[in-house]
This record gives sequence, C-alpha cells and structure tokens, in this order.
Amino acid sequence: GAIERVLRDYSDKHRATFKFESTDEDKRKKLCEGIFKVLVKDIPTTCQVSCLEVLRILSRDKKVLVPVTTKENMQILLRLAKLNESDDSLEKVSEFPVIVESLKCLCNIVFNSQMAQQLSLELNLAAKLCNLLRKCKDRKFISDIKCFDLRLLFLLSLLHTDIRSQLRYELQGLALLTQILESAFSIKWTDEYESAIDRNGPPLSPQETDCAIEALKALFNVTVDSWKAHKESDSHQFRVMAAVLRHCLLIVGPTEDKTEELHSNAVNLLSNVPVSCLDVLICPLTHEETAQEATTLDELPNDKTAEKETVLKNNTMVYNGMNMEAIHVLLNFMEKRIDKGSSYREGLTPVLSLLTECSRAHRNIRKFLKDQVLPPLRDVTNRPEVGSTVRNKLVRLMTHVDLGVKQIAAEFLFVLCKERVDSLLKYTGYGNAAGLLAARGLLAGGRGDNWYSEDEDTDTEEYKNAKPNINLITGHLEEPMPNPIDEMTEEQKEYEAMKLVNMLDKLSRRADVKDPHQDGG
Repeated sequence: GAIERVLRDYSDKHRATFKFESTDEDKRKKLCEGIFKVLVKDIPTTCQVSCLEVLRILSRDKKVLVPVTTKENMQILLRLAKLNESDDSLEKVSEFPVIVESLKCLCNIVFNSQMAQQLSLELNLAAKLCNLLRKCKDRKFISDIKCFDLRLLFLLSLLHTDIRSQLRYELQGLALLTQILESAFSIKWTDEYESAIDRNGPPLSPQETDCAIEALKALFNVTVDSWKAHKESDSHQFRVMAAVLRHCLLIVGPTEDKTEELHSNAVNLLSNVPVSCLDVLICPLTHEETAQEATTLDELPNDKTAEKETVLKNNTMVYNGMNMEAIHVLLNFMEKRIDKGSSYREGLTPVLSLLTECSRAHRNIRKFLKDQVLPPLRDVTNRPEVGSTVRNKLVRLMTHVDLGVKQIAAEFLFVLCKERVDSLLKYTGYGNAAGLLAARGLLAGGRGDNWYSEDEDTDTEEYKNAKPNINLITGHLEEPMPNPIDEMTEEQKEYEAMKLVNMLDKLSRRADVKDPHQDGG
C-alpha cells in the first residue's frame, strides 16, 4: 500500500512531464529498475497499474531506458500485456487496465530505445500483436487495447521495413487490419464492395475514431509499395479495403478536427491502393435511386442541359448514373487543404495525386471532376487565377514557389483536360501553364502521352463570343486597344507617315553599305 501511494503521487506530479532534469537521471534509473522488480511479484492489479503508469512516464526519457531495456524486462511487459501465445482469451475485465498500460509502456520504450527495437524482432513482437488483435477484433468494449496494440504495430512497421513484409504476407496483416476497420465502422455490406451508410446515425465515438486512425496508419505501412506492383490475386482484398475507405470518407468523427484526421489518413492509404482497384470508390445507383434521379433531371429547366448530368439529391452526389459521394468528399477535402494556405506538400499533395491518378484511370471520375472543377466557361472577364472557385485556387497553385506543389496542381488540371494543351490553355492561360508545358515539351501545343475518350468539350455561347478578344497569355478577356490614328488630324497623319518613310529609307541605305570586316560570303 505504501509503495502504491508513493507511485501514485509521482504519477500525479509528473503526468505532463516530457523533459527531465539531468541531475536526477540516476534516481530515475533506479526507480525503473525497482519497478520491474515489483512487477515480477504477485501484487494487486491496482499496484500493477500504478507501477506501469510511472514506468510510462519514465520511458519518455531515452537515457533512463538504456540500463533497463533487457530481454527479461521486455518479457515482463509482454506477459502483462497478454501478448504471450499461451493466453487464449481476454475474459478478466479487471486485467484490462494492466494490458492497456503495458502496451502504452511498450509503445514508448520501442519508440525511444534502439535496443528495444532489436529485441522486438527477436521476440517476434509483431506476430504477438496480431494474435492479440484477433482475440479482440470483434469486442467493442476493449477498444483501448486494440488502439494501443495498433499503435505499437504501426511503430514497429515504421521503424523496421522487414516487418512490413512479414505483416503483409506471413501474418495476413492486410486482411486482419481491414477487418479491424470494418469493426470500428460497424460496416454492414449490401453488396460485394458496397456498404450501407446510415445518414442519420450518430458520429463515431472518440474510441472508435482513435482505433480506426491507428489501423489506417498501420495499413499504410503494410501497403506502402502496393501501387507499384501487386499480385492479381490481391485485387479482391484491395477492393475490399478501398470499399471500407469509401465508407470511412462518408462518415464523421466526434469533432471536425477528428473527422479531418480520419479522412486524411484514409486519403494517404488510398494512395497505396493500386489505381485499378479504386473503381469501387464510385458505385451504380440502385433502381430506386435511378428513378429519383430521372425525376430530378426532369425538373431542371431545358436551358440547364450542361448541369443535367450532375444532380444533388438527399445529400447524394450523382453523376451519369453513378454515386459520386466519396469523390465529392475528396474534392471538398482538397479545397479545405488549399484554403489552409500552409503545409501544402504534406497536407495537399497526397489528395491531389490521388484525384489525378483516379481521373487518369477512370473516365467517370475524370468527367465528374471536370464538371466540378472546370465547368463550361461563361465569364472570362477575370484572370483564371483571380476568384474563389476551385479552378481559381488550383490555377494559383500552378505558380507556387514549391516545385512539387505547382507540378501536381498543373498535372491535375492537365489530366482533367484530357492532356490537351489547347483545352488547358482555355482554362488557365498560357502564362500559368508554361511551366508544365515546358517540362512536357509541349510549348508548341499538342497533347500528352495518355489516351482519353474522344468526346469533345462544348463551348458556351458566352465564351464563343468573347474568344476573339481573350488574351492567350493571361487567359482573360481584354477590351480592344483604341487605334491612335483615329484621333489624329490629316496633317498629323501625313507627318507620321513621312517619319516612317524616312526611317525605312535610312534602314535601306544602312543595309546597302558593306561591312569591311566581312569576307563577302
């Protein structure tokens, strides 16, 4: 009891401490050693938790971990975290706080100690973590255990590239982690790659959201090179994962910030999915939805034919008979990241790259995004980079100081224009597009290397009327410059004409005089 009180006092005092005084280093080392000596004894659960809480705080200090990171001490924590294969089930609810605190300690120790990282390989920690996940994947009331198990799995796969391959193939981590996501989202499948979305349901709980985020991060490491090459037999599993990620994009977390974090990790993971498997992000409408769409289209005025392909009903974005909700969420996510105005390379380029590859590979996605980002031009009085539309924002990025950002923004718009130079110039102006065209060797015009359908864009009457007066460099309408001769008197016109004749005469004479330094050739 006395030990427990002392530990609890220390924990309360240093709960928010992350930097420690070097003068007390030896005392902290001895405290760590003492805690491990206590943990091997038969002590009450509450005392175990108190010991582990203090150990978690101390493990934030890398120097303290050097003498205490041994195989024996690591095995003590593995036993307390129920990571030994001999533990068949998780039945004692009273033990859950001990398991969670042990996993937290392991997260800190593995992150801060290279010796612990090597011991993790020797102890086959990744396999033990997957085994624990299988025991609790369908048990919602132990979400904290899943969350810190997944966080530790993420750290291991981040620090050891060899573990990624082990997770992917030997431990079947792709299927396991996808199932963890399904459980966190309570997914109910209505078709092979389509889930039911409860639009009136409550948001994800904080625990479910944190668990899902950790699973997404771990899956990212497991699949980091999948887009380059994957077996055809893996396509089904990747499509299932993409369908789960589509569901993820259509739900919300407990707060706006948590929703953005959830969607951000989903975007990162989608970037690892082979592009051929991203077709599940869109899905055909049901018979009932198709009938509703026809009614909605009929209600649109006849002069709005350009907008008839895209309709919004019941908060569902529909295009050409396909449900485009997930793509619309990605587009809105992209625009929010642009509006933030900072950290473009980390925050914006992943979603821009994803939308670019989806547009290049899937015609319906490209046509929908073209309809949203580059609608038919009507008002060309302003420069393409001036304004608050998505097109204006993307065109501004085409001249961004960060080379990677400007390249991917220009590439996205180029793909939406089916890699046709004349179409890109119409929406951006030559000045904004010059960087991309120079890099592609297309300054003289033409189109890119990829093949697209031959359906032609139709210009609006407003654009056709303004086209002769559009400045190709700036991409906007300029009024014709007044002719200065119109305001001259006849005498002034005659005077200017004689000046021109005299200038031409001087140039002609100068050309007839042979340069003495030339050899006549």
